[in-house]
Amino acid sequence: MIILGVDPGTIVTGYGIIEYTNNKFRRISHGVIKLSSTKSLSEKIEVIYAELDKLLKIYKPDEFAIETAFYGKNVQSVMKIGYARGVSLLAAIHNKVPASEYSPREVKKAVVGKGAASKQQVNYMVMTILNSKKIKFKPDESDALAIALCHAFRMKAPTYKKSKSWKEFIEANPNRVIK
Repeated sequence: MIILGVDPGTIVTGYGIIEYTNNKFRRISHGVIKLSSTKSLSEKIEVIYAELDKLLKIYKPDEFAIETAFYGKNVQSVMKIGYARGVSLLAAIHNKVPASEYSPREVKKAVVGKGAASKQQVNYMVMTILNSKKIKFKPDESDALAIALCHAFRMKAPTYKKSKSWKEFIEANPNRVIK
């Protein structure tokens, strides 16, 4: 399975593409889409869409994962990231690639083991998991690869259907009940 992870931004958008097969990870590609500060917001989101559309056509990922926006102190920043997220999701939709969203905390917890991990800890774990210790990832690349890894971990984790009663739970999960 090939997964494209995206760390959206209107100054820099990071992307990371991994392959997850037989419980092994392989880094396929990574990079950043640098956006000129002299361009208008509409020009920036056009570039984000075009570049991601190109990546989706070249690598033909099976899955697309993106980080959700989080509210900091500046509402304008959140709105701009929302635009970058929107065109990123649109590129995935236009290429018929299923998209999933993960919060920054969720990504950190999946990759590092704690939701309050630092960027350095995330970068270190990405390099370790992808066996890429000789490569210097830019922060946005590392974050995008972490988002792709988070998605792979969520895909391989067993999902349990929520039961409406104990009887239904026992019937659905006989291996989890001690008699």
